[in-house]
Amino acid sequence: MEIRHLEYFSEVAKQLSFTKAASTLHVSQPSISKAVKHLEDELGVPLFYRSKQLELTDAGRAVLVNAKHVLSAFRNLTSELSDLTELKKGEIKIGIPPIIGAAFFSKLISQFKELYPVVEIILTEVGSKRIKLGVEDGSLDIGLICNNPVHNENFESVRVINDPLMLIVPSSHPLAALKEVNLGDLEYESFILYREDFTLYDRIIEECEQKGFYPNIVCQSSQKDFMIEMVEAKLGVALLPSKIAYAIQNQAIKPLELVHSNVSLELGMIWKRNKYLPFAVKEFIKLSKSIIEN
Repeated sequence: MEIRHLEYFSEVAKQLSFTKAASTLHVSQPSISKAVKHLEDELGVPLFYRSKQLELTDAGRAVLVNAKHVLSAFRNLTSELSDLTELKKGEIKIGIPPIIGAAFFSKLISQFKELYPVVEIILTEVGSKRIKLGVEDGSLDIGLICNNPVHNENFESVRVINDPLMLIVPSSHPLAALKEVNLGDLEYESFILYREDFTLYDRIIEECEQKGFYPNIVCQSSQKDFMIEMVEAKLGVALLPSKIAYAIQNQAIKPLELVHSNVSLELGMIWKRNKYLPFAVKEFIKLSKSIIEN
């Protein structure tokens, strides 16, 4: 049994398509098919139902669970050996929510690059739910996640920010004359809200329902600048973290504090538990903790 065969089988199981797996792995489809057939012959069981829609057999599902463990152990081994031969080199793949952008990371990345200039940092902007999946499947080393539980058996984590949300309204809006507003008073407002793959979306919906209403959502976005522009265009109101709301330099926008509200941007940094962390990733986490503590 070869590691390569397990990799090919796992990708076919993920895509449920030999063609898509071949495209993802950049190998020919016959090579993929041959590797999976070799694995089936070696194990003595069929791994897929090859009907109109490719589907894992019971044996295939069992093999997939164990294949993931084997591949994870193999990647840990190769990463550790790489550290021994290429100390302080490599790359760090980090997922960040678009609503945060690289603002928090700018200082951290600058300091880290001074210490380790040959380490490449790859930032990917996606919602917290997809970041969690990326850290889980190994496509991301580290992730910044919003409003997710800090305690999770699959992840190690450190809390970064707990920033209450504020309401932003057009300066001409009747609420703009106030200094603060109760979330329950926004029942009849139009909301510019985050996309559904953002955990902040879930938190805001939950908070509104606790106040006795479901928000009237007229627009959804992953970009804070777009949300601000929509509010400026008087298409609705939006809820943004206070650090972002107070930083808006626009006379057409009025930020208001929310009272009797528990909704906030809880930002945490996560990495996978029980996974070998390359030297560069460990040093990034160490530096992150020192900055947070200070």
